Amino acid sequence: MDEKVILQVLAEQKEEIRNMDVLALVPRYEESLFEFDSNLAQVVIGVRRSGKSTLCHKVLKGRSIPYAYVNLDDDRLYSLKSDDLNTLLSCVYQIYGLDVKYVFLDEIQNIDGWHLFVNRLLRQGMNVFVTGSNAKLLSSELATHLTGRYNEIRLYPFSFAEFCTFRKVDTDNITTKADAERKMAFKDYLLDGGFPELLHIRNKRSYVQSLLESIIKKDIKQRFRIRNAEVLQNIANHLLNNNCQEVNYKDIAELFGLGSSITVAKYVDYLKQAFLIGLLKKHSFKSKERIRNQKSYAVDTGFIANRDESLLSQNMGWRLENAVYLELLRRSSRNFNDIYYYKPSTLSKEVDFVVCSQGNAVELVQVSYDINDAKTFRRETSALVSASEKLKCDNLTLVTYDESRDVEVGGKTIHVSSAIDWMLNR
Repeated sequence: MDEKVILQVLAEQKEEIRNMDVLALVPRYEESLFEFDSNLAQVVIGVRRSGKSTLCHKVLKGRSIPYAYVNLDDDRLYSLKSDDLNTLLSCVYQIYGLDVKYVFLDEIQNIDGWHLFVNRLLRQGMNVFVTGSNAKLLSSELATHLTGRYNEIRLYPFSFAEFCTFRKVDTDNITTKADAERKMAFKDYLLDGGFPELLHIRNKRSYVQSLLESIIKKDIKQRFRIRNAEVLQNIANHLLNNNCQEVNYKDIAELFGLGSSITVAKYVDYLKQAFLIGLLKKHSFKSKERIRNQKSYAVDTGFIANRDESLLSQNMGWRLENAVYLELLRRSSRNFNDIYYYKPSTLSKEVDFVVCSQGNAVELVQVSYDINDAKTFRRETSALVSASEKLKCDNLTLVTYDESRDVEVGGKTIHVSSAIDWMLNR
């Protein structure tokens, strides 16, 4: 690339962030995961527009650290190749000074050979911050080329607690008004999700649809050279229309006229890598059973209906289950736990989530929007009790929309928690 173009882009990007007010930004737990006292590359990965860039700016500016910023998702830098990276570094020095010690490379996966460039910066004693929107690309290349030299931080869209902070919702007061405010906020959260920018945009459908198309085109089609992007888009819509359900690759292949379920599995993996969906494995000590019949969840509930070709009714039960899944992902990443669903056979009663630590079940979580019906209550609680006995775990939680109490069933104590209290960890 022409050096003058790179210089112009970097100068304009510097101006963009100059007056950013980090004090006005929502505090996020992931801020505590950065390791400023190490020589590791700080790598933040997650779905597009989840706040990765903002998080890095916030922690750097919050510590008053001078740093260079390069946004590689800028359309003017799309033609940048690995051979241009040395020119890019020269431009960084020209714009930010020869003594710059911190550099923030945004959406780094757009450049082939980026890992070699980052490795060189680390060897030169530079403190490197990196963001990216592709899980496998970053993780595999980091593991291969930066072994032991990076700190990976996964970021998801806002949790409900962060959503409340953004909306200035009172999460502590026990008055009727405060309770009603929280319920109104939670309904909005289930419907619209937690993408930070989405919270102050009126045309939410247009925003989510454009985001979905960016993920398909930029993070998957271009990266993996997909020829039939329309089929990929159709599979994405199918999974989002059937969230919280088991993925049947053979059925999807037949539905979209693909010759092989292997192709479908590859496309679904691409969607997972780009953080559009998450796949939940079955709890089993047999590897084959863990891999088969994985359940698919949206990375944010905003994807469920705020898009073209959404054929879902407002099924709040599935939205609630999806929201609980995402919250468990956040918590498990902090505690280094794993999450599965439990269904040992087709005739067995299913438990939505099994939280495991070093292979041992430490909590069973069932989700049911409404348990007022006696039959529903028996079904959900009996599934927990049965799994509790088989997995030797007595920490049982039943998340509902708005009910909280402890119940004794089959000699087991089940903590029934309203979704709001559970999400706010109260």
